[in-house]
Amino acid sequence: MKDGVTSKLNANFLLLSSAGVIAMFAAIWHLLCIVGGPSWYIFARAPEPIINSAINGTWLAPLGASLIAILMVICSFYALSAAGIWRKLPLLNAALFIVGSICTFRGIIAIPLLVSSKGIDIWQVIASSVWFYTGLCFIYGYLNQRHLKRLARK
Repeated sequence: MKDGVTSKLNANFLLLSSAGVIAMFAAIWHLLCIVGGPSWYIFARAPEPIINSAINGTWLAPLGASLIAILMVICSFYALSAAGIWRKLPLLNAALFIVGSICTFRGIIAIPLLVSSKGIDIWQVIASSVWFYTGLCFIYGYLNQRHLKRLARK
């Protein structure tokens, strides 16, 4: 392989592997919130109804956290699939584009919320930066997959 193609494949592997690891840690974090209880939901800046559910012991908080964890695991598998670590999953390009768009949007949309009357929310800065990076990794993987398909057609 040419050096340019090799370096693109290495970048694709590293970026998508890191996105897969981040998504897996996010899944684990959401499951840990269930175990950790209301204080963990509060720390994670969960919406008020979720925090109230955790405090009151209703099913909304653990069900919501479990569903998000499942989605994060699926995202992780798609990232690892595109990186070549996991088998090729169906609708790979569509998943990479959709997940990348959602994560990037999540990273950008929080910018106005980062500064409140109480000052800068460091947790939001870190979370937004991580999701923005993760989104860019997925988008890079999507663009790389498209490029590889074009090369295969030639």
